[in-house]
Amino acid sequence: MNVTQSKKPRVVVVSGGSRGLGKAIVAELLAEGDIVYTFSRSQTEFVTSLMAGPESQRFSWRAIDGTDFESVEHYVNEIFEREGRIDALVNNAGIAIDGVLTLMRTEDISSLLGLNLEGAIRLARSCAKFMLQARAGSIINISSIIGIRGYSGLSVYSATKAGLDGFTRGLARELGGRGIRVNSVAPGYLETDMSEKLNPDQRDQIIRRTPMGRLGKSADVTGAIKFLISDEARFITGQTVVIDGGITC
Repeated sequence: MNVTQSKKPRVVVVSGGSRGLGKAIVAELLAEGDIVYTFSRSQTEFVTSLMAGPESQRFSWRAIDGTDFESVEHYVNEIFEREGRIDALVNNAGIAIDGVLTLMRTEDISSLLGLNLEGAIRLARSCAKFMLQARAGSIINISSIIGIRGYSGLSVYSATKAGLDGFTRGLARELGGRGIRVNSVAPGYLETDMSEKLNPDQRDQIIRRTPMGRLGKSADVTGAIKFLISDEARFITGQTVVIDGGITC
């Protein structure tokens, strides 16, 4: 994709942008000509290549754990001080820990709630205060079909993603009058690092149950995110866009 030169670059914050879906989101936004700030717990080869490449003037990465709320807020404040605005946020960082609820470790429950839900809420709050000043902005929360449909062994993960969808609707009502849109994107099973944990039987079963007959690709999701951030989606807010090849239909 060619970098678009005719529009002013947007300043976009992406949490968890070093691998998986987050990596694809960062790459797509950079290809659009946007200025992208991201953070994750560890640096990857993808991050290293961007920092050393031609995109380095429009890309910034910081090593931050998404549950280190003070460091996350400080980073967002730094972004605003440097750029003077934050146009969009993609709340992507998250972890998946499976396990039957009665056997799950308390620390795993806390980790899921802390990063997937509280981390996303706190990051949205940090970015929204600057969007309110501009009376414009777009927040995209990456939820999941698992928050819509029940899956055995994923009750806590499901709770965090369903919580994100509820947060999306409530925040959309709070911020809509100030020109800020809030939406969720709920992917199905994607060909990412997380899906590599599936055994062949699980993978085949998911594909059989999916009308489109395959797992999703990151590109299937990034197009929707790019659209929801854009001016073309200026009257869309409070929605959860499901991208799952039809498995929930």
